Amino acid sequence: MRYFIVKVPAMYSQTSHNIRVTVLVDYLPNESRPQEGLHAWSYQVEIENLQDYAVQLLRRHWTITDMNGITKEVKGPGVVGQQPVIEAGERFDYTSGTWLNTTSGMMFGTYTMLDIDGNEFDVTIPAFSLDVPGAKLRAN
Repeated sequence: MRYFIVKVPAMYSQTSHNIRVTVLVDYLPNESRPQEGLHAWSYQVEIENLQDYAVQLLRRHWTITDMNGITKEVKGPGVVGQQPVIEAGERFDYTSGTWLNTTSGMMFGTYTMLDIDGNEFDVTIPAFSLDVPGAKLRAN
């Protein structure tokens, strides 16, 4: 009998203002360079509009913290070069990634959205963990 290990990405989800944000995070061993202290992760984001009207994603604000407590912030227009309009009941998906100099860290943030009346509001991106599988969780 053969056994196979199936690696399943970690999933995080949170709903705010009737917008559900779900993140799947995965460590990328083939993109990482542990001997140089560089570790890569991809994250897939699904933004689902549970409102009964369309919204537009205007801006993103990420906070990324490594296990040594070093924090960087990433702010900018849209995501992956887009400022999508997400119709009622529809979703928008994209994939991006990040690097850390440690084997563990975390990310969280907000998306600034625009409603049909021209009002801006922030949607929470759930905090999610960035962990190298099997690595000891200790600060460098």
